[in-house]
Amino acid sequence: MNNIVDAVIEIPMGTKNKFEVDKKTGRIKLDRVLYSALSYPGEYGYIENTVSLDNDPLDILILSSYPTFPGCIVPARVLGYLEIIDNGEHDEKVIAVVDKDPRFDHIKSFDDLTSHQKAEIKDFFQNYKTLQNVKVEIKDFHKENEALELIENCKNNYINKN
Repeated sequence: MNNIVDAVIEIPMGTKNKFEVDKKTGRIKLDRVLYSALSYPGEYGYIENTVSLDNDPLDILILSSYPTFPGCIVPARVLGYLEIIDNGEHDEKVIAVVDKDPRFDHIKSFDDLTSHQKAEIKDFFQNYKTLQNVKVEIKDFHKENEALELIENCKNNYINKN
């Protein structure tokens, strides 16, 4: 199975603005500004034509050298996913790198990320909703093959709902 997916970016790396694509209009709108001092550690968006367990498109965080912009399509090389329980609901985050960036050519799996990069990702998701009083429970990272299976399942969910 191909490990490159096209991701729709909603939130550029380094911002505190949480943008979302409005499902009815397709327009990008400001959902909220993060309550915390944290900013997104990578490009954040979703994989089109997927439905995850929270009934939203499957989320993806893409490690990048530079921010793009909301609505940009980024070819992303899937490394795995982070299992999260957000306010009592499953909310998996696919973790990837920009496939078109030579600075990430050497990163083929989670094992190629530094322990600091992995810790930073977990820390962001553990703490970005703390000041909203939303309980987020961080579970484990899952490898590429499990992430590709998750993506396939979410694509099937999308097909079955339409």
